[in-house]
Amino acid sequence: MEIRAERPEEAAAIAAVHEQAFPQPAEARLVEALRAAGAAALSLVAVRDGAVVGHVLFSPVTVHDGDGAWPALGLGPVAALPALQRRGIGSALIREGLARCRAQGHCVVFVLGHATYYPRFGFRPAAPEGLRWEHGHDESFFVAELAPGALAGRRGIVRYRPEFTAG
Repeated sequence: MEIRAERPEEAAAIAAVHEQAFPQPAEARLVEALRAAGAAALSLVAVRDGAVVGHVLFSPVTVHDGDGAWPALGLGPVAALPALQRRGIGSALIREGLARCRAQGHCVVFVLGHATYYPRFGFRPAAPEGLRWEHGHDESFFVAELAPGALAGRRGIVRYRPEFTAG
C-alpha cells in the first residue's frame, strides 16, 4: 500500500471512499467543500493495486483565547473502504498525516472522535488542557502536540472552518 498526496483526478474516488465508509454523504461533501475552498492543508490517499482505498484530510482551525487567536489543524474526515477496514489503512493515513504536518511546521492538531481510537496516535482529551470545541462534546474532543510544549500556556475555544457546519 502506498500513502501519498491526493491528485486532482482522484476526487471522485475519494468521494466514493467516504460515501461507502459513512452512512450519510456528509463527509464526502465536506471533503469536496474544503477542497473547493482551498482549505485542505494536507490531503492523503492510501492506494492499493492502483485504486484509492483510504483518505485523510487535515484543515485549518482557529483557537480563540479571548485576547486573540492562534492557528492549528483539525484531522478529519478519515475513511477506508468498508471491505478493508480494521486492516490498518486509517492508522497508516493518520500516522503519515501527522508526520507530514509536523514536517510542515504545524504544532497542534485537534480531532473529534472515538476515545479508544485516537490516543494511540498521541491525542489526549482537550478539555483538561483548557481547550474546548465551540460545540461542546468534551468527551470526544482531543488534541495532539506535534512539537513539545506547543500547548504551554495556550487555552481557548476551537473553531473549525464554516464548511464543517454548512450541512
